Amino acid sequence: MEQNNMDRSLIARHAAAAAKAADSVNAAQLLSKPKIGPEELRRANEILKKYKQGKAHLEQRIIDNEQFWKLRHWEQMEKEGQGGNGADPQPASGWLVNCILSKHADAMDCYPSPTVLPREPDDRQEARRLSRILPVILKKNQFKRTYSSAWWYKLKSGCAVYGVFWDGGKLNGLGDISVKRMDLLNLFWEPGITDIQQSAHFFSTELVDNERLLAQYPQLEGKLGKGGFTLSRYLYDDTVDTSGKSLVVDWYYHTEAAGRHILQYCKYVGETVLYATENDTAQPTQLQPVGVNTDGTPLMERLPCGPSMAQRGWYDHGKYPFVFDVLFPEEGTPCGYGYVDLCKSPQKQIDLMNQAILKNTLANATPRFFIRSDGAVNESEYADWTRPFVHTNGNLGADSIAPIHAGSLDSVYVAILNNKIAEMKETAGNRDVANGGTLSGVTAGTAIAALQESSGKLSRNMIDDGYEAFADVVTLCIELIRQFYQLPRQFRLLGAMGAEEFISYDGSGLQPRPMDDGADISYRVPEFDLEIGAEQESPYRTAEHNQLALQLFQMGFFRDGAADQALRCLELMEFKNKDQLAQVLLRGKTQAAEISALRQQISQLAAIVDEAKGTHLAQALAAEQDSGMAGSTLPAGKASALQSGAMERSRKQSREAVRPR
Repeated sequence: MEQNNMDRSLIARHAAAAAKAADSVNAAQLLSKPKIGPEELRRANEILKKYKQGKAHLEQRIIDNEQFWKLRHWEQMEKEGQGGNGADPQPASGWLVNCILSKHADAMDCYPSPTVLPREPDDRQEARRLSRILPVILKKNQFKRTYSSAWWYKLKSGCAVYGVFWDGGKLNGLGDISVKRMDLLNLFWEPGITDIQQSAHFFSTELVDNERLLAQYPQLEGKLGKGGFTLSRYLYDDTVDTSGKSLVVDWYYHTEAAGRHILQYCKYVGETVLYATENDTAQPTQLQPVGVNTDGTPLMERLPCGPSMAQRGWYDHGKYPFVFDVLFPEEGTPCGYGYVDLCKSPQKQIDLMNQAILKNTLANATPRFFIRSDGAVNESEYADWTRPFVHTNGNLGADSIAPIHAGSLDSVYVAILNNKIAEMKETAGNRDVANGGTLSGVTAGTAIAALQESSGKLSRNMIDDGYEAFADVVTLCIELIRQFYQLPRQFRLLGAMGAEEFISYDGSGLQPRPMDDGADISYRVPEFDLEIGAEQESPYRTAEHNQLALQLFQMGFFRDGAADQALRCLELMEFKNKDQLAQVLLRGKTQAAEISALRQQISQLAAIVDEAKGTHLAQALAAEQDSGMAGSTLPAGKASALQSGAMERSRKQSREAVRPR
């Protein structure tokens, strides 16, 4: 008891000393100058302006591409001197839009689903738990809608960007992961790099209402609306007033400490710091047991724990929390180009030729005439086809009026137009067969499915590249779970046949684990690989798999006793779900062995009964088994007849054996 009291006293003294030291450190920190202040923000703003100048061409291209998507590209064509006269028709055909619609449908048909794979045997259970938890986290973020929006953006502009953040306001302050689609017009990085993680700085900007900012950050009073940085904007139909908004900048950069990249973060408006990790030097504390009170309850003290935010950084993974999903890669930039960039030239030519055809059609459909200035014809009355009489002044000469004959357009121009349309379809891989059309003479369902699958090669490549970006998003989610899931979260999972399961999950299984190598104790951080597949197969792929299963059945893969031959054949084949088929065959082989053992036991029991009762049950069972074996190799009708005959004979013999004599 005395020893316990001494221990508590010693612990209390240490706790008091630690608290006093922490207070002195905090006091010194308050007196010291913050590392990120107005001067550092001025330098950051200069870097931001330089980054914006470096992507000026990209921003203009994104804005122009959006106009093509809205079929309002004649405004851009007029700027280039291709609009014609003001009164000319401006047809805007939807061939480019149709291409984007088709590719987006292909992408959403193959919506991704993650499967987490362990790198160590001890991590198998955690990998299975993550494989079930991650889809729920993504669903809470309405990621399917985000994924769809990202694909629209990527198809138009060539690159979509995901932001993966920790939102401390979710779940009533408990916090949770947030996944968003970002706008490239609001993101800025170092010009000339191909990987954003190589950029010295990264900026994410947003225009926020001034009243909302003042309510959250009172220190901004009198400091709003003074920025000299403007964002590029799309051409809206509505009048967008930004006078009551201010630019909020999220500034990410790296520092080095002990050979480790530390992600630093600063949120600011103008020259006012709202938060900066490098200014957050206070060591975090938490309640910890330091002894036992006299009534037996734990004695708790708030003690320092872990490094400060300045030492730790914003996220432990040390990466910019953004994932760039590129459609068609382009050298010298982390972005790429999209289908609008690829097909805008033929789309312009198609619309210009449509304009020429319409002008010619209107010229031939609208009668026009040459009239002498001194002629006797009343022009207004002559042009009005509803007036039965046209007045003239004096005699009407033969040359007073003459019709204007517009030349008909040569058919070669229509052929050129059709060729341009075919060119766009071929370039985009948007052939008619991919949209449900068929080729002449092709009627077989499997052949049509094969053609549709072949036409989707471009889509498959795009989707596979999108899966790589999705894997990066999931990886960042796992790292945020590792860092922030100290307290458990409740999840509702759907099992087989829609069965509900409620589980509690935290990040304890992702923390470093001790390893004893015999000489010293080290730590291993659980790491995982990701396998990304489609949540649901496309109809064409499903039909292909079903056809393969039918062919394997017809070849006798699933016949009793043929499992070994089928498994050897599978070793030389390659198709999806091959492992699943192998498991089915192995289960069938195991079941066949079990059935054979049961039959042997039954035969032994029948022999014992025959010896005791004088029956012929063993003979009847053998005949029935032989008839079943024959049925597996003979035609169905003949096998059924043989089986029925053998069973009837055996039953008759059994009845004769047990009949009283």
